[in-house]
Order: sequence, then C-alpha cells, then structure tokens
Amino acid sequence: MGVEMSAATDEKIYRFDGVKWALVALLLGGAIYGNYYFSAEPFLYRVLVLVVVALVSAAIALQTAKGADFWALAKGAKVEAGRVVWPTRQERNQTTLVVVAFVLVMAILLWGLDAFFGWLAAMIIG
Repeated sequence: MGVEMSAATDEKIYRFDGVKWALVALLLGGAIYGNYYFSAEPFLYRVLVLVVVALVSAAIALQTAKGADFWALAKGAKVEAGRVVWPTRQERNQTTLVVVAFVLVMAILLWGLDAFFGWLAAMIIG
C-alpha cells in the first residue's frame, strides 16, 4: 500500500488546464488587438509589450499537462543534441568538396543529355 501511495503522490495533478489555455488565448488575442489598436505608438513599446505577454503566456502554458510534456521533450532534445558527434573541420571540408564535385558532374551530364535530346528532336522534326 505504501508503494501505491508514493506513486500517486509523485504524479503532478494539472487542474484547470482548459482555463489556463483560454487565458493564454485571451492574452495573445488581446496582445494582437492591442498591437493593432495602438499602432500609432512607437514600435519599440509595442514589441516590448508583445514580448512580455508572450513570456507570461508561455509561463502559463507550461503549467498545463501539455506544456509540461513539451518542456520535458525540449530538455530531452537538448540532451540528445549534446550527444551528437560533430565532424572535424577536415571532414566537413572534404564532404563539401565531394558534394560540390558531384553536383557539377551531374549538371554537366544533364546539360549534355538535354543538348543531345534537343539535337535529336530537331533532326526528327526537321
């Protein structure tokens, strides 16, 4: 019974998620309308208000179940990006040269085929 209770207490309960998402939508909608309504005000002030509203909206959204899942996904992605083995400068340069050479060879090949088929069509049509 003790194991069941600890598992139940470890889960975070997300209440009022619908209200939180409605508040986020209301804040963002109000910010968009306010940006339009106060279009005569300096651009810097409008951008600062939009940034503050976006940060507050993000903070509210992160308090929901979907927001917590997204945050966990973002942290996991950052960990995985740290595990990536990046190529050395020499490997990068060699790979770039191979790609450029391949593209040039294919361009010349396609140009040659286009010229050949154009000449062949001109010979047939007359």
